[in-house]
Amino acid sequence: MSSTNMNIRMDSEIKSQAELLFAQFGINMTTAINMFLRQAVRQQAIPFELKLETPNAETVAALLEAEKISRDPNTKRYASFSELLSEVQNEV
Repeated sequence: MSSTNMNIRMDSEIKSQAELLFAQFGINMTTAINMFLRQAVRQQAIPFELKLETPNAETVAALLEAEKISRDPNTKRYASFSELLSEVQNEV
């Protein structure tokens, strides 16, 4: 298969951000564009979503809180969900 060059104009900030993102996947800009084009041709559509799952600040805070609670020896523990539910119902 022969190769060809392609020139693309794009916003320089978008290019920088894309290069950083693709580097996290271990690929360069050329590979990412080739992946996109091959999939587009195969599927005859805009092909796929490729993203990093980055939790928002609220989710990160909740995960940190859950980890802290799980390590706290003073946190009450329950042997089962029904035991927890029974205690909650008795508090009402």
